[in-house]
Amino acid sequence: MAILGAGAAGLWCAVTAGRRGRRAVVIEHNDCAGKKILISGGGRCNFTNLRAAPEHYLSRNPRFCASALARFPPARIVAEVEAGGVAWHEKKDGQLFCDGSSRQVLNMLLAACGKAGVEARPGCRVLEVAALSGADADAARFRVATTGGEVRARRLVVATGGLSYPKLGASDLGYRLAKQFGLEIVPPRPGLVPFTFARTDADVSQHAGGEAPAGGQAAAAGGVPPLDPALADLAGVSVPARVRCGGAEFTEGLLFTHRGLSGPVILQASLYWTPGEPVEVDLAPDCPIQERLRAARAARPTARLNTALGDILPKSLAAFPRRGPPPTTPLRSLSDHDIAAVARGLHGWRFVPGGVESYDRAEVTVGGVDTRGLSSKTLEARDTPGLYFIGEVLDVTGFLGGFNFQWAWASASAAGEAV
Repeated sequence: MAILGAGAAGLWCAVTAGRRGRRAVVIEHNDCAGKKILISGGGRCNFTNLRAAPEHYLSRNPRFCASALARFPPARIVAEVEAGGVAWHEKKDGQLFCDGSSRQVLNMLLAACGKAGVEARPGCRVLEVAALSGADADAARFRVATTGGEVRARRLVVATGGLSYPKLGASDLGYRLAKQFGLEIVPPRPGLVPFTFARTDADVSQHAGGEAPAGGQAAAAGGVPPLDPALADLAGVSVPARVRCGGAEFTEGLLFTHRGLSGPVILQASLYWTPGEPVEVDLAPDCPIQERLRAARAARPTARLNTALGDILPKSLAAFPRRGPPPTTPLRSLSDHDIAAVARGLHGWRFVPGGVESYDRAEVTVGGVDTRGLSSKTLEARDTPGLYFIGEVLDVTGFLGGFNFQWAWASASAAGEAV
């Protein structure tokens, strides 16, 4: 069998198949395996999430991932990591990281490949893939022409990943092969990615919507303003936040940047965002701002609004101009209506992002090979026996926090057990 791609999915599929006595050749166009593994989790590899379940994944075929995830739960990869001598810890919410570096997980995979008799061919670019017919198909169904020579195999596994991190060698090879063999592609887009500010030209006025933002920019047509570039002055400020977007809701950290908004809660929300649609943010999800401000007005009537808000929010955010009473307004000058308006603006800040960052900043690719053309049990193409697709190349995208690694292991195991 031939496996295209030496990332987490490709390497684990090779290990699984090799342990079953299958001869596996892994073809990788980069000069070394696992480049994306090495940068994952801030260099500590968030290699799984103990809570991984189908509801943590997006796909046009939402139940497709259930079979593979059920047959290869997180405990399976934890056992492999421990057997490989890699110490780990749970950071939060089921997220497991290496105590050391991501290199340990990659070394564990490469060592397992070696023990399973897997042949690795790094620095080997695929030039052409063809299906064989007639007498040739008796011994092999596929011919893979590469810069390192030709490979013939009865089974071909495509584990080429998505389009995120192009500097690490990401390509559209998997999508091209899927189309070649008659599979549909769900249009790919960057996922787990920061929001960017709206452009300042006239096109920002085309959005529709609701409330004013914390940034003070004039509302666009329909009411919901664009994400204000003036917020770049808050770059580096972070705050716990609750974000609602596309029917989903997440509560984690939000980070203001010089280009827009980032942080875990924004990355999660980006999976559900549709261009032109509004996003709603609660900048103090666990604090009743209205009650706090009314209490502060009674106790410290001469204090300024930004001083009182500074007890709830980062001081630079509390002092940032917004629509409504100026931040320097004394609390005694605020009516109950004014205080309610301030609370609504901070608990229900609505805006339309200008867009999202490119694949250079995206953790994953949303979309990919349409899973309706594959078996959920084996990951084999229904109309092309011997052809398999696994990992990020598929239209299965997990939440932030180790879920995409778990999909890589589970889908790879399903294919590796079937080949």
